[in-house]
This record gives sequence, structure tokens and C-alpha cells, in this order.
Amino acid sequence: MDLPVVELEPYLEARGSQPLPENVRNSCLEVAKCLREAGALVLRDPRCTPEDNDRFLNMMERYFGMADEFKRQQERRHLHYQVGVTPEGVEVPRCALDKDLQARMEKIPDSEKPRMPVGADPKWRYMWRVGPRPANTRFKEFNADPVVPEGFPDWIEVMDGWGRKMIAAVEIVAEMAAIGFGLPPDAFTSLMSQGPHLLAPTGSDLSKFTEEGSVFAGYHYDLNFLTIHGRSRFPGLNIWLKQGQKLLVRVPPGCLLVQAGKELEWLTGGECSAGMHEVIVTKETIAAAEAAEQAGRSLWRVSSTVFGHIASDAILEPLGHFASAQAAKNYPATLAGDYVESELAAIRLKTA
Repeated sequence: MDLPVVELEPYLEARGSQPLPENVRNSCLEVAKCLREAGALVLRDPRCTPEDNDRFLNMMERYFGMADEFKRQQERRHLHYQVGVTPEGVEVPRCALDKDLQARMEKIPDSEKPRMPVGADPKWRYMWRVGPRPANTRFKEFNADPVVPEGFPDWIEVMDGWGRKMIAAVEIVAEMAAIGFGLPPDAFTSLMSQGPHLLAPTGSDLSKFTEEGSVFAGYHYDLNFLTIHGRSRFPGLNIWLKQGQKLLVRVPPGCLLVQAGKELEWLTGGECSAGMHEVIVTKETIAAAEAAEQAGRSLWRVSSTVFGHIASDAILEPLGHFASAQAAKNYPATLAGDYVESELAAIRLKTA
């Protein structure tokens, strides 16, 4: 099974039209259906080119390939790694901490079951904020100054350029989803304004981790609104559909992958579930790594991940027709920043 590819160009051309053309309206319904049933979708945005993605991947492969001592100069542990580099062995996968999630994993058939990691994830990550931040906020650590490594003169241009294009794609998906759900087009995007969006690429060293089944990112969901990825040069991402089926994601050239996060689940009162996923070494990963090694290319698996967030000081609560007594009980009104802090608390204890 492959996820359908949603073309954004027709919506971009018809954006704001009343009424929307039928084909565009159907695309909005498809976006909502994918987020509801699969928690993910593949899209093609003409503003996000393969050349943009390659330029970003090339730079991040070079960065992650630097010596550990160099990379640790960009570490900001006192800010809970919300900016700068997060070294390998720091991020603890949710499935290693959450007893409820472990019980859920046990119910998954063996053929669909995720890999249980041993300890923290052996991947590096770089956190780079994208877009404007509020002048006044209770959640300053989510809005800290960026960290720029020395020796990368194009760093700011590349990171800002790719990050902003990815967030722009997320905003269009958010508009289309809102229309598909029968909400006002700005129902989600109005809450995203000045959110703590992060370009957060991971780097996993395939010269060190060569065994099939090695876990780079243990089974987890994302705590933000929507996550978007550019196409990686190495496969290995598994997602679980709402019905529980496991799917090895294949993103076609020139496309992007979007996944539902917990904030979207909150805003839809559970209609959309935060998508569960993992990144592991598969047979396909090994084959791609062997081909890269023979060609003299980098063996760092880079994910160009962007976390699109609801603004820290905005209220999370079920919207419009998603609001009900049961939804309010399961997803009570709370500040988005308070929710994110509570989600990070357990992991912080593990990394203190």
C-alpha cells in the first residue's frame, strides 16, 4: 500500500476562490481523509523543489559528518536541546518510557509490531527555529536564539530557506484539511501564527549501524501539530495507520511527507490520531547504504524534518463540530506551551 500523492498546485492557484473548483474541493476532502484514516499523506508542492532538498541534505550530511567534538560546540543542554545540536544517545523514545504505549505495542500482531529500542536513540538532531516568534511569551525556551556552527557560510540561508518553504507547505495542508473537515480555512493556520516551528533534521550514521533492525528512532508520535519531511536518501521510516497496519513509507521524487501530530489530535477531539512511527535499518536501507558507499557518497541518513507547531500561547481545544462533552473531557482546553512542556518533562528527567 502507498499513500496517495496530493498535488498542492491546483489549490494554490484557486486559493481564496468562492466556491472552490470541484477538483480542488475534492483534494481538500482527500487531505482530511488521509489525516483521519492514515495520519499521514504525501504531497507535491511546486515551491519545494528537489534542488532545494538536495542542497539542504548536502549541507547536513557534511555537518553530521564532522567530528563529535565540533558538533558538541552547538549543544545547548540548558535549553533542553530546543536549539542547536542534540547528540546521539540523548533522545529517549516514548515507547521506552510510556507504560500505556508499551501495552498498546503488545497488542500489535508480530508481523506489524514495532522494534523495541534498547536505551536512547542513536541519532543526532539539529534544532533550528523557523519563522517569526512572539515578542512576549511565557515559553521563552521554545523561542531561544538560533545556533550557527562555524565553517558553514550558507547555513542561515539554507536552513531558513528550506524551513520556510516546508512551513509554507504545512500551512497549505492545514488550510486544505480545515476545508475538508468543514471548518473555516484559517481554523488551524490562525493558531499556527508565530508558533515555535522547528527545522529539526536527524543524522544517523549508517557506517556504524549496519545491522538490519537497528533502531534510529523508536516507536513514537510527534507532540506538535503537523510534521513534514523532505525525501530522505535512505529508506527506513515505518508508520502505523489508524487501523494498526504498518507501512514502509516510500516518498516519490519531488514529494514531501506530512504526518499528524498530537496537537492536531487535540484540535480535532481525537478524530485524527497522532501518527505512530519509527525509523529503523531495513533491507532497503542496507542496499541504499551499499550503493552510496560504492559511489563514494555520504553514509549519513539525514531526515529533513520540520515540526509545525501551534503557537505556545494559543489554546488547544477541540474546534467547531469536533467540540463535544466527551471531546472536552478527553482533550480539555490548555495552552499549547503547557502541553508541550508536560510532554517533554519525562524525557528531560531521563537526560538530566
